[in-house]
Amino acid sequence: MEGEAAHHLGRVLRAQAGQLYELSDGERVWLGRIESVTRDRVQFALIEALPAVHPTVDITLLLAVVKFDAFEWALEKATELGVGAIVPLAAERSEKALLAAAAKRADRWRKILLEASQQSRRVRIPVLGGLARPDSEFASREDGLRMMLSERATASPLRKVLHGQQASRAILAIGPEGGWTDAEFAAAKSSGFMEASLGRLILRAETAVIAALASLNYALDSE
Repeated sequence: MEGEAAHHLGRVLRAQAGQLYELSDGERVWLGRIESVTRDRVQFALIEALPAVHPTVDITLLLAVVKFDAFEWALEKATELGVGAIVPLAAERSEKALLAAAAKRADRWRKILLEASQQSRRVRIPVLGGLARPDSEFASREDGLRMMLSERATASPLRKVLHGQQASRAILAIGPEGGWTDAEFAAAKSSGFMEASLGRLILRAETAVIAALASLNYALDSE
């Protein structure tokens, strides 16, 4: 291990020779023992291969940009809940100042995904997409179970939408404070997205992320 990761392990965490760590290259996992630690390099001896657990459902989260503390908290929890990819959305009701600053946060967001993956012992780090418009992102999703959370009275409960579903891929869209616009609802519907409700209570975006992803994992995970 070299570079920043090695520096953090050796200098911040004060790793020492003989300690055991789980190592992953994104596909496989090994149990490794530290052999030596220098300023920017940690050398391991691989002891044995460990079972690599991959999610049975590939979930993509389309998440409208909201206030950064809430958005970043949602990124962390979505990673812990197993999403495979996250795409920030420039929704009509997202704050314009936040959208203008979003591009500068990409490196920070990737670091959050990395650290949350390490904490939850994930094999693979979620892919972070670039800032996208909802209509173009909806149109690009041509397969999988497609859902968007909705506060409209006509939206079906999420449990009903998920009932009996057997999908290996799911796309979940969660809107900003103030909700989706009529144009965004129309764009999603024309691209095959179903409206789904989490109930009568109005949830913050970060709360909706946890509630919806936990429901998807429960309903769709075949293991």
